[in-house]
Amino acid sequence: QVQLVESGGGLVQPGGSLRLSCAASGNIFRSYTMGWYRQTPGKQRELAAAITGGGSTEYADSVKGRFTISRDNVKNTVYLQMNSLKPEDTAVYYCNAHHPKIDFSGGSWGQGTQVTVSS
Repeated sequence: QVQLVESGGGLVQPGGSLRLSCAASGNIFRSYTMGWYRQTPGKQRELAAAITGGGSTEYADSVKGRFTISRDNVKNTVYLQMNSLKPEDTAVYYCNAHHPKIDFSGGSWGQGTQVTVSS
């Protein structure tokens, strides 16, 4: 299992920006697919963005053009840069790490960080 620690959430006004960070333990980070998922009360956790070990990225349609996921394999850290934030981006954001041969649901999760977009 990979240990994940998220940081960077908070309260921001609509149109503002935040950067989330997720620090991972272990020397297997490079090969793992890393993702940011978000969840609001009463709804299922959904993918916001993901990045493979090779650097390929995937984004939810609702965040394309506003969010950017990146990874630093030296620091074992994945980032989510969130720009032009909207109230509907409000959620708890969770970092996920999984081996590319298994489904994300079988991977490791961080504790979550709250992002609130409100004026």
